[in-house]
Amino acid sequence: MAPSSQAAEKQAPPEPGPGRELKSWRCLVFYLCFYGFMAQMRPGESFITPYLLGPDKNFTRQQVTNEITPVLSYSYLAVLVPIFLLTDYLRYKPVLLLQALSYICLWLLLLWGRSVLHMQLMELFYSITMAARIAYSSYIFSLVRPARYQRMAGYSRTAVLLGVFTSSVLGQLLVTVGRLSFSTLNYISLAFLTFSLLLALFLKRPKRSLFFNRSSPVGSGATPSELDRMSPGPGRPAGRKAGWMLLDTLRRLTLVRMLWELRDNLRLPQLRLWSLWWVFNSAGYYLIVYYVHILWNVVNPTNDTTEVYNGGVDAASTLLGAITSFAAGFVTIRWALWAELVIAGVTAVQAGLIFLMYSTRSIWLCYVAFVLFRGSYQFLVPIATFQIASSLSKELCALVFGVNTFLATILKTTVTLVVSDRRGLGLPVHTQFLVYFVYFLVMSAAYFLGAVLVGLRHLHERRHQPLPLAQELSSPEEKATQVLSVQDRALLPDPEISTWATGLASMEQSQQPEAKA
Repeated sequence: MAPSSQAAEKQAPPEPGPGRELKSWRCLVFYLCFYGFMAQMRPGESFITPYLLGPDKNFTRQQVTNEITPVLSYSYLAVLVPIFLLTDYLRYKPVLLLQALSYICLWLLLLWGRSVLHMQLMELFYSITMAARIAYSSYIFSLVRPARYQRMAGYSRTAVLLGVFTSSVLGQLLVTVGRLSFSTLNYISLAFLTFSLLLALFLKRPKRSLFFNRSSPVGSGATPSELDRMSPGPGRPAGRKAGWMLLDTLRRLTLVRMLWELRDNLRLPQLRLWSLWWVFNSAGYYLIVYYVHILWNVVNPTNDTTEVYNGGVDAASTLLGAITSFAAGFVTIRWALWAELVIAGVTAVQAGLIFLMYSTRSIWLCYVAFVLFRGSYQFLVPIATFQIASSLSKELCALVFGVNTFLATILKTTVTLVVSDRRGLGLPVHTQFLVYFVYFLVMSAAYFLGAVLVGLRHLHERRHQPLPLAQELSSPEEKATQVLSVQDRALLPDPEISTWATGLASMEQSQQPEAKA
């Protein structure tokens, strides 16, 4: 017995020490951040619309506005749910490879496509890249321990923002200072995307994911999550096949049970309020982002590429979005009392900025209005994330953001079909911005009305009993701390970007899509 036990001890591999684990974690963080940075290096993206309208492609403004750009909304709605499910089922890496390949196909069609159909296929591939952005924001959390979620989210988000900012600045410098043509800029973008595909090939594939490939919490000391409480775990007694079949059936109905529980959670006023904001405001926001470059071409129809400053504007709006997102974490007010008023005020400002873009004939005023518009939206994104996350588990949080994003996509697609598509009204882009102004104005009025009702209810309740300050006084920063203090809520996949941990949300979600045709 003794010799055999000694032999077993000799065969047992030594466990990695803390030094080796720390070094491995640092290498993993560096590679992921480098990949996240390089995947954003598309210096030609800010100039796709002038490229399509210029002499290289020579499409008409009507074709780009009413035939090409609407396909992006339709195809995104079609691929959003399948890619979301495949991301988790295939454990992230295959979807990241699909995203990289789709980017390459997109730029190949952009460079060598000649017909409207080719450009519509380009929009299809672009919608796949947008839907696949959830893979990166979720992937980073599957490779590290929950204790490192916050730091990992901060590092990866910083890398993404830095990549977007660097790409926009580089594109602007190459056009304005280097006097490169838009076509050459797209060849450079294709080279960067090919390199990012090579980087994606060497990414480590995780062994677990959030829903389909879950590791058992039993024996690991982990706190059971929402799905673990809903689904039966391992360790079933032998000889009870009927019980196994019943439990397997219940497991298949986990999503249904989560939706049922989500229905109960929708009774929470703050969850309902911020979910509605997410659906309606983000739908209008992305419509502005999709069509603003076409509007700039209307306001400033120049053929001189050195006078096109799309890249500089995208860089400035990204930087302002990061600053406002970070600042939102330090706002300390009673959100249960003032949320409607804050949303109404920000939405009213957005409506005014859209009207300025519609009415002005100065391209510089149009640029400034768009930068401020994006900054105001990014200010509310982390606040909405914190408010939604504070009362839900991580799985229900992911489900809420997924449902909100899907509903916003349906609304955005409906508006596109009615307003932009040639099969609908087929309005020119200038008139579309007037429609979007009315859309934001109506939302602002609705939120102001809600704020008045909340204020009246507060005055009525104050006459009878004081408000529970301990429950009402909570800032996004405090709620983020509460979320991070519970392991079961540490993971939040972002629908456009996982930005809740650092307050640095700026683009899509995640990474938001760049304005393009």
